[in-house]
Amino acid sequence: MRRTVRLLTGAALAAAVTGPLAGSVYAAGGTRLEVHPSSVVPGGSVTVGTAACGDGGTADGDASAVGAGHFTLAPGGHEGRATGRFEVPPSAQPGTYEIVARCSRGGREVHGDLVVTLTAVQPRGSVKTGVGGALGPDPVQTAAGVAALAVAAAGGTWLLHRRARGDGI
Repeated sequence: MRRTVRLLTGAALAAAVTGPLAGSVYAAGGTRLEVHPSSVVPGGSVTVGTAACGDGGTADGDASAVGAGHFTLAPGGHEGRATGRFEVPPSAQPGTYEIVARCSRGGREVHGDLVVTLTAVQPRGSVKTGVGGALGPDPVQTAAGVAALAVAAAGGTWLLHRRARGDGI
């Protein structure tokens, strides 16, 4: 009983301490520069946005780290966000680059990361976990699996029937 009380007291104390912090972490999340997509191939288009500049705020963006130069973030996004776009040059090298935006009012600076890769990775196919669906990508393997299960079921039923009759195995 005491151990349960200690666990519950500890959990309540942790919630009381992290509760106010969780709100400030969430609020701080609006001060980052969000980069979409976060991973792009050279020549691709990138959209950035932030709520850090306030309602109707604008910002000057700087993507010169990746070779794209300066761009403007204008109001018009949802929830008072300023958004902007730029193109990653075809000559960009793979790596992680910091994209910066400075709010026109107040000079607040926000940062975000952009990853440049040589090839776009698109998820496709199935995950081969060794466990899973009856229908795989190969119908021949599926048919062979179903046939093996049918033979095993028939053999097991025959053996159980013989055992029940007393014929032995």
